[in-house]
Amino acid sequence: MELSSTPVTRETTEPDGRTLAGRWVRLDPIGEADFGELGALLGDPRLYEHGYVMHRRPVAPDDATELARTTFGGNAGKVRYAVRLAADSGLGPAGTLVGTSGLSEIDQRNESTHIGGTLYGARWWGTQVNPEVKMLLLAHCFDDCGFGRVKIQTDRLNTRSQAAIARLGAVREGVLRRHMKREDGSFRDTVVYSVLRDEWPEVRTRLRARIAPR
Repeated sequence: MELSSTPVTRETTEPDGRTLAGRWVRLDPIGEADFGELGALLGDPRLYEHGYVMHRRPVAPDDATELARTTFGGNAGKVRYAVRLAADSGLGPAGTLVGTSGLSEIDQRNESTHIGGTLYGARWWGTQVNPEVKMLLLAHCFDDCGFGRVKIQTDRLNTRSQAAIARLGAVREGVLRRHMKREDGSFRDTVVYSVLRDEWPEVRTRLRARIAPR
């Protein structure tokens, strides 16, 4: 049997930075007003006790704000969000900034992108925040933009982040050795995970169960 030489093409669109809102969180394009609050999160020592080692620890509030601006500010080819609580709840008052996440490595030809640059305050670890953020971003990538693969990765030293990614239902693909230089000049090994279009329905079901009220 001869294989068809006709390429399979799908229509994809580039992520456009639209607001993404769920039950627990709301994702809006990041702006200058967000960096002070993000800096406060970067100043929490608990962050660095659990493997967040790509960037140095800020030494003062102004330094933290500038570090947040340079680390999480918008860059060409990236879509960066500020994550805030969508409503008053046991997680805090509506509008509270709880972290940031975004999309990069946007490749329409190969129908792929990368969810990364994710950071949450320690207060919201293990809550509905991360599962809903990932569900909103994955839904935007697969359902709105038509991508076929979404990558998620983390530092090999960040075991807490690895566990969180695995719980999403992402598949661990492997380790890129000596992959990226940290701010202190050392090199990190990067653990790579992904979710494919065909896996998305099952992953979405798992995430919906995790964000249900407790």
